[in-house]
Amino acid sequence: MSAALLGTERRTPPVAMRSGQAGAAALLDAAAVSTVRRRAALRPAPAGERPAPAPADPRPPLPPTARRRLSLLLADRGGAGGSSRRGTAPDLTELLPQWLAAADGYGYRAPEALLPELLDAARARTDLRPAALALAGPRALWLARLNDEWKFALRGIGGPAGFPVGDDPEGVRQQWEEGLFAERVALLTALRRHDPPAGLALLATTWSTERAEDRLMFLDSLREDLSAADEPFLERALSDRSRNVRATAAEFLSTLPGSAFAARTAERAHTCIGLDRTSGTTRIVVEAPHECDAAMQRDGVAPKPPSGRGERSWWLGQLVEATPLDSWRERFTGREPAAIVALPVADDWRTELHDAWCRAAVRQQSADWARALLGAPGAPSQAAEVSPAGSSRDLTKLLAVLPGDERARWVAEFIAAHGLSDAFRMLGVCAVPWAEPLGRAVVDALDIARDAGSYPWSFSGVMGLAERCLDPAAADRLDMLTAVTDEPEGASPGSGGYWSEAFQRLVGTLRLRATMRAELTPPPAAPAPAGETGETGRRTP
Repeated sequence: MSAALLGTERRTPPVAMRSGQAGAAALLDAAAVSTVRRRAALRPAPAGERPAPAPADPRPPLPPTARRRLSLLLADRGGAGGSSRRGTAPDLTELLPQWLAAADGYGYRAPEALLPELLDAARARTDLRPAALALAGPRALWLARLNDEWKFALRGIGGPAGFPVGDDPEGVRQQWEEGLFAERVALLTALRRHDPPAGLALLATTWSTERAEDRLMFLDSLREDLSAADEPFLERALSDRSRNVRATAAEFLSTLPGSAFAARTAERAHTCIGLDRTSGTTRIVVEAPHECDAAMQRDGVAPKPPSGRGERSWWLGQLVEATPLDSWRERFTGREPAAIVALPVADDWRTELHDAWCRAAVRQQSADWARALLGAPGAPSQAAEVSPAGSSRDLTKLLAVLPGDERARWVAEFIAAHGLSDAFRMLGVCAVPWAEPLGRAVVDALDIARDAGSYPWSFSGVMGLAERCLDPAAADRLDMLTAVTDEPEGASPGSGGYWSEAFQRLVGTLRLRATMRAELTPPPAAPAPAGETGETGRRTP
């Protein structure tokens, strides 16, 4: 202050001056810094350590139009678009997952300025995380280490590039012993993909000292690359202190057809189930277990049934579920799955037995058994089979076992025969975009429901799925459905206007999806000018 009042020519200011800097300029610089500190109410302190620079991401940037589209989709995710199903405007919230998947398919990287919004969106919606983190790339992980709200991203490091696997065993050991739990799970997953025996050996080093809930998560990391080499470890896990760990180990062992566990469960199940030819017709007879002994409990059979279930049927279902499905061919004299499923079952055991076979087909991913248990989609009794009385089967899970094209054909035929009322969950497991027969079956069923004057709001869920899953190429042929039609006698009041709005929104959404994909398409490469090569750009002689 004194130097400012007297003038820097009469009093040298007591501030640091750069080489060649005038005293007045140095004084004003110091005053500016002091003012900022005072306004911030911050006491001057030594500077903290700078973070390491973010890693490079060599992937190409998004085209400008696609970048603007991503910004709009992220801005709308908390708006009213996803809460109201009236009007003709597309629901941008539900289009974000498809946009992310398409962008990942082209190998683009997310704009750095949108990474925080992208991480916030992935934090709020777990279904977005795989695609969002793939698009965000290594810089998202760099940010996640600086913000606790984004720590979830560290669990998504699933490849060898994210961890010191392979050539750095000491780094692996240190990360395993000192890392956070999420980092250890990701490390084990990455190591299992890179070297499954090494991952199992690493888990065995600390298995006995881990908490029960952690052992369960670590054990689940073995699921992806499960093999016969894991059998000894899983056999030991059958004696674990945690019931959940024991059950998971038993589930994994049941998917290894040549394991000792599979042989034990097959022997028990075959003792309970066989063929009877004495009545004049060949049928399956069942004698459920009379007790759940210690050996059965060690192999994952829970002794206490849930409320409303009998003990013997509960034990039988668990045995059949864990039995290798291929073993039933031998038990039933070489019959194929469809022939076995078609056999009558004595004493009202059919539902219990078929439910257990359904769970086994899902667990063992057997398309032959899934196909046999699903049966013909157009059969008159098939609609009742979706949820038979007293049944616990889930035909949607069975459908997921079938190849994608066959799954779509089955659901299309089911809808054509039985309508949409029982097909909503089935549609959810079909590949996107829906194959043409499936898309046509859904649209035809919606059109029939509109013409019949059905209560329109009961189909809003299917209409929402159609917006996300129909092939965008179908938009033009759906234009005819957007007109307001006369309401039939007995129809819900206002249903004609609702159906018109719904079909307009469907067509608009399909066209927007087509536009979004076009925005992501890279422009065609320009031809090389005459007299130049396309590889080096050098002019030819």
